[in-house]
Amino acid sequence: MPEPSNPAVIDRTDQSPQTLIIPPDNGDTIHAYGDTALVKLSGEQTNGSMVVVVGTSPPGGGPPPHRHRNEDEMFIVIEGKIRFLANGQWTEPLAPGTIVYTPRGVVHTFQNVGETICRQWIIATPSGFERFFSRSAEVFAAAGAGAPPDMVRLLAISADCGIEFVPPL
Repeated sequence: MPEPSNPAVIDRTDQSPQTLIIPPDNGDTIHAYGDTALVKLSGEQTNGSMVVVVGTSPPGGGPPPHRHRNEDEMFIVIEGKIRFLANGQWTEPLAPGTIVYTPRGVVHTFQNVGETICRQWIIATPSGFERFFSRSAEVFAAAGAGAPPDMVRLLAISADCGIEFVPPL
């Protein structure tokens, strides 16, 4: 009997759709904007249909207000005290299990208002967000720990990926 293959490994010789099983600790870890993204499923793995990430933010962490031109985004709170900018208003911290859906083009953000890390599932359709975060991570890494990143480069990456940062509300 042949050895079972690892379903989390993509075999590029077989182009037929396949079920993927991603163990809890598997994925690619990316650090940018003070946050960490554990990419569980990439656009490469889903043929561009979605990206699935576990996002971790330190106390006070979260991105500036922004909108995606290309992706809808869904957040599922796992742990911590996270508030969201939704429809121009900040929410109270949301309980674990709460779902936040943001269609493309809508200004949004989140902020960890707790004293410990917060974690949430982030699902974007179609994929592409992971490329933005990965390219941004390169800019942060090039700057070095504690040094300011090249903002001109980050804004160019954002524009190239269809993400627009907006003034704080």
